[in-house]
Amino acid sequence: MKVVMINDCAFVAETLLKYLPPQMEKQHIKRTRGVWSKTLGIAYDVWRVKGDVFHAHYLLQDCYIAARLGKKPLIGHAHGSDLRKSLHHPLWRRVVKHNLKNCDKILVSTPDVLSIAKKFREDAEYFPNPVDSEYFYPKPFIKHDGKKKVLIASDSNWNVKGTDIAIKALSKIKDEVDVSIVRHGADFDRTAALASSLGLHLSILPKVPHQKLDEYYWNTDVVIDRFKLGSLGVISLEAIACGRPVVAYVSSEFPEYAAFPLKAVDTEEKAVDSIRNADNRLWEKEYTYFMTEHGATVVVERLLRLYEALGVS
Repeated sequence: MKVVMINDCAFVAETLLKYLPPQMEKQHIKRTRGVWSKTLGIAYDVWRVKGDVFHAHYLLQDCYIAARLGKKPLIGHAHGSDLRKSLHHPLWRRVVKHNLKNCDKILVSTPDVLSIAKKFREDAEYFPNPVDSEYFYPKPFIKHDGKKKVLIASDSNWNVKGTDIAIKALSKIKDEVDVSIVRHGADFDRTAALASSLGLHLSILPKVPHQKLDEYYWNTDVVIDRFKLGSLGVISLEAIACGRPVVAYVSSEFPEYAAFPLKAVDTEEKAVDSIRNADNRLWEKEYTYFMTEHGATVVVERLLRLYEALGVS
């Protein structure tokens, strides 16, 4: 069997391919943001490739091209913004709707967009994001005296990530925490300005390649992720994999997160309490959930069952 992954998001395709059985033939068709690469370039690459199953990440042009070229069976894998945002875009909505209706299977990476996908495909399914354990694995806490080290690792985006909520919460305990933030995201300057106005000092960290984020996680005591959407981001999963407790808003409305130990952190006050109480005991509970649902080998086993259900073996 040959698996063809098309495009990627948050290194999900790359990780899945890495952990698929070594005897399987695999190919990853990647593209850049360049005009040629994301149009005629990707169309040519998809046209000429042969495989037994095609797995397209993001329900945009890559998936659309594969569908139009008759690549089957075709899995369309939604990663969030394609359903939250592009589905309502005047240019992209037709593409997204076409993919939702014409793929052989639709997967979504977070449960907050599952209900959107199900409006078009009742058989749409939540598929947990995997984490590469070669790069992200537990290390003991670094013992130190003084303030709790807090890392804001997700990109600064007030509408999607709620970075402003994190800043406001941390400002309430600014004498108890030493906060670092990665310079990344459309709202980074606004975030830095808000922190300054609230008297919260931020240590600015440069954006680094994905495989080097583990160093940032290991050098902190607790990682802050997003406070909107109610779903776990990849940042949360990677931080937990690295042995650090995560504080984020995880909605109790999603049955997929029933086993996650920290839910409904949806106010600044709850965020403050959770940050203060985040310790190794919380991490152990989060890690138990993580290994059950998001460990790479567990996720790949689920993917192989999905391929088999599509008649691919």
